[in-house]
Amino acid sequence: MKIRVRYFASLREALGPQETAEVPDGTTVGALRLHLVALSERHEQALAPERALRCALNQRMCQEDEALSEAAEVAFFPPVTGG
Repeated sequence: MKIRVRYFASLREALGPQETAEVPDGTTVGALRLHLVALSERHEQALAPERALRCALNQRMCQEDEALSEAAEVAFFPPVTGG
C-alpha cells in the first residue's frame, strides 16, 4: 500500500513536510513508524520508539495500533506544539 506521511513542528524541521511510504497490507501506524525509523539516521533520531510522539490517521488522532488502508494519511508530531 502507498501511504502519505506528514510531519509537523520539530519533525518537519528534521524530515521535511511529507513523504510517501510503501508498506504491506495490515500495517499499523506503529509498524509504519518502525519502517520509517529504518530509512535513515535522521528518521531514526526523529521517530525513535522511545520518543513521545502523537499520531493521526486521516486527520483523526489515533493510537499506534490503528490499521492502515490504501492511500491513508498518517501524521506524526510532538505531544505539545506551539501556537
